[in-house]
Amino acid sequence: MNSKINRVYEALVINREKLTAKQIAYRYNVSNPYNIVYTLRNEGYPITLSEYTNSKGRTTQKYAFGNPSSAYSTIELQASEL
Repeated sequence: MNSKINRVYEALVINREKLTAKQIAYRYNVSNPYNIVYTLRNEGYPITLSEYTNSKGRTTQKYAFGNPSSAYSTIELQASEL
């Protein structure tokens, strides 16, 4: 992995931070944060995208390390059986 991927990996997986795509782009000087997440997912890390609502009612989507939902696991299992 390159250094940018390692730094995002450290934030999401080791430090368990929840980051938006804009935060990843700004903090780690990444032009395409979606590629970083894609790379981490392809390496087997369950990086999820979840919606969060703040106290003012504003909704944001953040990436976090965690177990994929059971629906996702079921779809993946069905695909592997093909």
